Amino acid sequence: MTDKKPKAEVVYVDVSGNKFILDSKPKLKWACRRGMLELDVLLEPFVDDAYDALSTHQKAIFQRLLACEDPDLFAWFMGHQKCEDEELNSLVQIILNRVKAD
Repeated sequence: MTDKKPKAEVVYVDVSGNKFILDSKPKLKWACRRGMLELDVLLEPFVDDAYDALSTHQKAIFQRLLACEDPDLFAWFMGHQKCEDEELNSLVQIILNRVKAD
Protein backbone atom coordinates (compact mmCIF):
# COMPACT_ATOMS: atom_id res chain seq x y z
CA MET A 1 0.00 0.00 0.00
CA THR A 2 1.34 3.41 -0.94
CA ASP A 3 0.96 6.54 1.10
CA LYS A 4 0.25 9.18 -1.50
CA LYS A 5 -0.42 12.63 -0.19
CA PRO A 6 -3.40 14.29 -1.78
CA LYS A 7 -2.54 17.07 -4.18
CA ALA A 8 -2.62 20.40 -2.40
CA GLU A 9 -5.04 22.62 -4.23
CA VAL A 10 -5.15 26.35 -3.89
CA VAL A 11 -8.58 27.73 -3.23
CA TYR A 12 -8.92 31.11 -4.87
CA VAL A 13 -11.41 33.60 -3.48
CA ASP A 14 -12.49 36.35 -5.84
CA VAL A 15 -13.53 39.85 -4.81
CA SER A 16 -17.16 38.72 -4.47
CA GLY A 17 -16.15 36.06 -1.95
CA ASN A 18 -16.74 33.19 -4.39
CA LYS A 19 -14.35 30.29 -3.89
CA PHE A 20 -13.01 28.00 -6.59
CA ILE A 21 -10.03 25.76 -7.28
CA LEU A 22 -7.58 26.86 -9.95
CA ASP A 23 -7.59 23.57 -11.83
CA SER A 24 -7.85 24.81 -15.42
CA LYS A 25 -6.35 27.50 -17.60
CA PRO A 26 -9.63 29.44 -17.94
CA LYS A 27 -9.90 29.56 -14.14
CA LEU A 28 -6.29 30.73 -13.90
CA LYS A 29 -6.96 33.48 -16.43
CA TRP A 30 -10.05 34.52 -14.47
CA ALA A 31 -7.98 34.70 -11.27
CA CYS A 32 -5.44 36.90 -13.10
CA ARG A 33 -8.11 39.54 -13.61
CA ARG A 34 -7.35 41.84 -10.74
CA GLY A 35 -8.52 45.23 -9.58
CA MET A 36 -5.39 46.89 -10.95
CA LEU A 37 -4.51 47.18 -14.62
CA GLU A 38 -0.80 47.00 -13.75
CA LEU A 39 -1.32 43.47 -12.41
CA ASP A 40 -3.61 42.40 -15.25
CA VAL A 41 -1.00 43.26 -17.90
CA LEU A 42 1.61 41.18 -16.07
CA LEU A 43 -0.39 38.13 -15.03
CA GLU A 44 -2.76 37.39 -17.93
CA PRO A 45 -0.07 37.35 -20.66
CA PHE A 46 2.12 35.23 -18.38
CA VAL A 47 -0.61 32.56 -18.19
CA ASP A 48 -1.10 32.72 -21.97
CA ASP A 49 2.56 32.58 -22.93
CA ALA A 50 4.63 31.05 -20.14
CA TYR A 51 2.51 29.13 -17.62
CA ASP A 52 2.60 25.84 -19.54
CA ALA A 53 6.41 25.85 -19.47
CA LEU A 54 6.54 26.01 -15.66
CA SER A 55 7.33 22.92 -13.62
CA THR A 56 4.51 21.39 -11.59
CA HIS A 57 6.04 22.93 -8.46
CA GLN A 58 6.26 26.38 -10.08
CA LYS A 59 2.64 26.11 -11.21
CA ALA A 60 1.62 25.49 -7.61
CA ILE A 61 3.63 28.54 -6.54
CA PHE A 62 1.93 30.63 -9.23
CA GLN A 63 -1.43 29.54 -7.89
CA ARG A 64 -0.34 30.59 -4.40
CA LEU A 65 0.74 33.92 -5.87
CA LEU A 66 -2.74 34.46 -7.28
CA ALA A 67 -4.20 33.96 -3.80
CA CYS A 68 -2.25 36.99 -2.52
CA GLU A 69 -3.83 40.38 -2.01
CA ASP A 70 -3.60 42.97 -4.80
CA PRO A 71 -1.74 45.60 -2.72
CA ASP A 72 0.96 43.03 -1.88
CA LEU A 73 1.26 41.91 -5.51
CA PHE A 74 1.46 45.52 -6.66
CA ALA A 75 4.22 46.32 -4.15
CA TRP A 76 6.24 43.26 -5.16
CA PHE A 77 5.90 43.74 -8.92
CA MET A 78 6.58 47.47 -8.78
CA GLY A 79 9.65 46.93 -6.59
CA HIS A 80 8.28 48.84 -3.60
CA GLN A 81 8.74 45.80 -1.34
CA LYS A 82 10.42 42.44 -1.54
CA CYS A 83 8.23 39.42 -0.98
CA GLU A 84 9.55 37.62 2.09
CA ASP A 85 8.36 34.22 0.81
CA GLU A 86 11.32 33.03 -1.26
CA GLU A 87 9.23 30.82 -3.56
CA LEU A 88 6.76 33.59 -4.32
CA ASN A 89 9.57 36.10 -4.75
CA SER A 90 11.29 33.76 -7.20
CA LEU A 91 8.15 33.59 -9.33
CA VAL A 92 7.67 37.36 -9.15
CA GLN A 93 11.20 37.69 -10.55
CA ILE A 94 10.48 35.16 -13.32
CA ILE A 95 7.43 37.17 -14.37
CA LEU A 96 9.31 40.49 -14.22
CA ASN A 97 12.30 39.09 -16.17
CA ARG A 98 9.94 37.84 -18.86
CA VAL A 99 8.50 41.34 -19.24
CA LYS A 100 11.95 42.94 -19.32
CA ALA A 101 13.06 40.50 -22.04
CA ASP A 102 10.19 41.54 -24.35
